[in-house]
Amino acid sequence: MFSGDILRDAIISGSNNIFNQRQRVDDLNVFPVPDGDTGTNMSMSIGNAARELSKHAGKSAGEIASIAASALLRGARGNSGVITSLLFRGFSKGFADCETVTAENLVLALEKGVEAAYKAVMKPTEGTILTVARVASEQARAAFNSGETSALEIFKTALKGANEALDDTPNLLPVLKKAGVVDAGGRGIVVIFEGMLSVFENGEIIPLENAPQVDNGQGASERSAVAELEDFDINFPYCTEFIVNRKEDKTPEDPALLREYLESIGDCVVVVEDEEIIKVHVHTDHPGKALEKAIEFGMLVNLKIENMLDQNERAKHDSANAKKKPVPNSSNTEQITSVEPVNEMGFVSVCVGEGLEALFKDLGVDTLVSGGQTMNPSTDDILKAIEQTPAKTVFVLPNNKNIIMAAEQAVPLSSRKVIVLPTRTIPMGISAILAFNPDISDEQNAIEMQNAFSNVSTGQITFAARDSDFDGFKIKKDDLMAMENGKIVFTDSDIEGCAVKLATKMAKKDVQFLTLIYGEGIDEATAERVVAQLEEKLEGRVEITLINGGQPVYYFIISAE
Repeated sequence: MFSGDILRDAIISGSNNIFNQRQRVDDLNVFPVPDGDTGTNMSMSIGNAARELSKHAGKSAGEIASIAASALLRGARGNSGVITSLLFRGFSKGFADCETVTAENLVLALEKGVEAAYKAVMKPTEGTILTVARVASEQARAAFNSGETSALEIFKTALKGANEALDDTPNLLPVLKKAGVVDAGGRGIVVIFEGMLSVFENGEIIPLENAPQVDNGQGASERSAVAELEDFDINFPYCTEFIVNRKEDKTPEDPALLREYLESIGDCVVVVEDEEIIKVHVHTDHPGKALEKAIEFGMLVNLKIENMLDQNERAKHDSANAKKKPVPNSSNTEQITSVEPVNEMGFVSVCVGEGLEALFKDLGVDTLVSGGQTMNPSTDDILKAIEQTPAKTVFVLPNNKNIIMAAEQAVPLSSRKVIVLPTRTIPMGISAILAFNPDISDEQNAIEMQNAFSNVSTGQITFAARDSDFDGFKIKKDDLMAMENGKIVFTDSDIEGCAVKLATKMAKKDVQFLTLIYGEGIDEATAERVVAQLEEKLEGRVEITLINGGQPVYYFIISAE
């Protein structure tokens, strides 16, 4: 058994270990775009828990787990940080009301964490951190069922399973096998567990900046090619998501009835509940039927319906063509303050760069969160921005695929209604807010804005952060990379020629508007020369807008509509 203080020290040790090895985990990425990398995001996320835990002593294991889970959730950055926070939320549930960590509640904690993480991901992909955590949990359960009663041995078995699963990730994801690599998020959770084991087994907290480099003997090179892989085997086209604010009498009595119905009209069903809400996700042919059934359980909010077939076709086509009252914060002594919600609707947007910040403000965004590709804001950062937005309903524009999950985690923490629009790029965020209509409901606005940004194609020109052999391209560090909707379409060495070539490629026959947003490293004269060349090539058939965004990382961001 482990006391609450031992559990506290173990989590701090795990945090220190991932902090010390964050660059090693960051370097696992094969995709060469400068990024808010996996190791850094996981380190910053669990680091928030370690800082809060350092203030507490003499508490039970259940209390320590609860403090850690809350702090980790609020500090979660990026998809890997959010998933890590969900795994540790399992510790909070498994150790609830427990004075110590036992073999039995440790197994339960691991299982609950894995369950929460899988449910949070719309389309779980095996061969990632999810697989590593699941196998660790399964082997811990098997050992306990076989008679093991030592919490230490259970944890060691779980870590052994995690390492074995990490070794196997290339066999589960062809892209990993092709590159001879393992998953970065999986390696990150192993590093955290290794730091925890140092306390459980030896009573030693791994110190910051002095962690041993652990060799797990794996044969594959520790680099991760892709954090997210899209599976386009679509049986039901409409991805339907919403939250049910449960009726006061909590009727019908069992949300399992809703899950059962949804499974009869679709697949990929997730129904997660607590005392106040039911969060629903389903792929179906009939989203209206899903909504009609769900309304029996309470009021529907945060509706989102996406046509995945249409999105898939667009992706394949593009690829082929290249307020002040205190809000409790249990994880931090600091209080989050909330402005009075005097307006019906408002906006929070994530962006970086003086020009982009000014643009989003001009378009009506109330509160900005600084962040983007190289620095993903935390759930707490986004929550603070939401609470400082003077509106009853707040739309959040993440504008980066690696920030969407952190934004979604802020929804149940906020004192107001929050709708996260899953904008993956800056052009998508701009298109969404341009489609906002103050004369219609928030739900209808969510639909209209979703439709608007779904029709936007995004181009980006950046530099390679590392040498890479990726997606058929042999890329050298500092090469210019042209990307269309997240996929590399060509490399170049001349910035003007690269921008003209990419924008021309994106200016398909149905495109009427091109917007070029130039960033750090590009002067106005260079940007205007690019526009002049485009006007000549496109013979005036496309309206071209030039904006000084001042963004880092991307020399040009191009929007085609």
